[in-house]
Amino acid sequence: QVQLVESGGGLVQAGGSLRLSCAASRSISSINAMGWYRQAPGQQREMVAQLTSTSGTANYADSVKGRFTISRVYAENSVYLQMSSLKPEDTAVYYCNARLFNGKRYEDYWGQGTQVTVSS
Repeated sequence: QVQLVESGGGLVQAGGSLRLSCAASRSISSINAMGWYRQAPGQQREMVAQLTSTSGTANYADSVKGRFTISRVYAENSVYLQMSSLKPEDTAVYYCNARLFNGKRYEDYWGQGTQVTVSS
């Protein structure tokens, strides 16, 4: 199991930047994949960015490519999401995700979420 705590959300004007942080309760090198998802009011939760532990490959939603960057610091057991050129449509609750293989299947763990609001 793993506990995740996000921080860094807030209110920003369009074109601005924010950096989200996600601290894990265990070594992130033991986690198969970590990423960021978001959910806007009335919308389904969607993947924003994801890092796999084995290949280190980063995957991004088309809507954020070139604007968002996911990164990790092993020594801090943390994952970050640098968001730039923010748009009003980026407004959502952002959730940190950890995916662990328990020997039989993958299990998803979620943080409590952090609100990001982009004003026009």
